[in-house]
Amino acid sequence: MKELTITVPHYKTLILRHVVLDYNGTLAEDGELKEEAKMLLNDLVLHYEVHVITSDTFGSVKEQLDSFDVTIRVLKSDDHTAEKASYIEELGSEHCVAVGNGNNDAAMLKAAQLGIALIGDEGCSTQTLLSSDIVCKSIEDALALLLNEKRLIATLRK
Repeated sequence: MKELTITVPHYKTLILRHVVLDYNGTLAEDGELKEEAKMLLNDLVLHYEVHVITSDTFGSVKEQLDSFDVTIRVLKSDDHTAEKASYIEELGSEHCVAVGNGNNDAAMLKAAQLGIALIGDEGCSTQTLLSSDIVCKSIEDALALLLNEKRLIATLRK
């Protein structure tokens, strides 16, 4: 089982297995996977079980992520906020990192052991920002944090 344990001084010990990523506005723009995410996704899947959760507005997620070892979850309910949070709970919230930017990502970030909000081209919902542990300016920065535990420690330690 893939797992990363990170002890953050005066904060907590994180035992992370799953990275759950929103798709549009986070990994993709207008349905197209961002170039900066492609290389980092290949590294990320070596360390974590990676999940992409989306309503698939543009119908492109499966084609765009076909070459990556990720689990894709297309939302089906009419309450995407609750469905995303429920997915985190199903995986075991104490072992999840969630990354997103939209209003429907707020509960997912709050449920996860570590929530990362992105302020990218689409901006970031205020509720999602307030539900996060860390805020990044790009998907590249967020994924790089997860690949370099010293960056996570530097950001989270008290």
